Amino acid sequence: MKGYKLMMTSGKEDYLKALYMISEEHEIVTNKELCEMLRVSPPSVSEMIAKLQKDGYIDYTAYKGSRMTSKGLKEAGRLFRYHALWEVFLVDKLHFSWSDAHERADALEHQTNYELAKRLDEFLGHPMHCPHGDPIPEEDGRREGITHRVLSEADVGEKTKIRRVVEDYCLMDYLQSKGIEAGMDIVVEAKEPYEGPVTISCKKGHISLSYKAAQQVFIND
Repeated sequence: MKGYKLMMTSGKEDYLKALYMISEEHEIVTNKELCEMLRVSPPSVSEMIAKLQKDGYIDYTAYKGSRMTSKGLKEAGRLFRYHALWEVFLVDKLHFSWSDAHERADALEHQTNYELAKRLDEFLGHPMHCPHGDPIPEEDGRREGITHRVLSEADVGEKTKIRRVVEDYCLMDYLQSKGIEAGMDIVVEAKEPYEGPVTISCKKGHISLSYKAAQQVFIND
C-alpha cells in the first residue's frame, strides 16, 4: 500500500462506499438499493456497476445484484478508514461538531494516501471508532462491531449502550444538542405510543428523543 495514489473518481468511490454499507447488512446489493441510497437513476447505476465489475471491485449477477470482491472491500474500507480518521482529528483536536467534521472529512478522504493515514492514525493513538460511533475499518477493509438494532426497538426499562448514529447532518446536530454521545450507557425510561418520543436516562439526566431520531440511533444488539 505504500505509495498508493488515488486513481478513482469520486463517483466510483461513492458507489463503493454505498455497496460497502449495504453489504454489511446483506451480501448481495441490488441496483434498486443503490438508486435509493445514492439518489441516482437506474441507468446511472447500471452504467457504474458495469465499470466496477470491469475493474474487479464487484461480481454482478443479472436480476440479482452485486457482491463485493476482496479488492472492492479493501478499497471501500480504505475510504471509510481515511474518512473516520479525519473525523476523529477534526472533532477531538479541532473541536468541530460531528456534522461539520463529517462534511470536511468527505473532502479530505480523497486527498489522503497510505502514508498520511498511517501517521494520522499514530498521532491519534489508533482510534477504534469515529466520533459518532462507527467502527474504523482495518487495513484489509473489514470492520467489526457494526450494530443493527435501533433505540426505537428497545424495551422500557432496558439498560443498553448507544453504539453509533446514522451519518445525517441534521440528525447529528440534533443528537449533539441533546447531549448524546457514542458509547454512553443509557436506560430506556419511556416510549410514548403512536411513534411518540423515547425518553432515556443517563449520567447527564433524562433525555427525550423524537421517534424518528430513535430509529437512527443504534444500540447493543
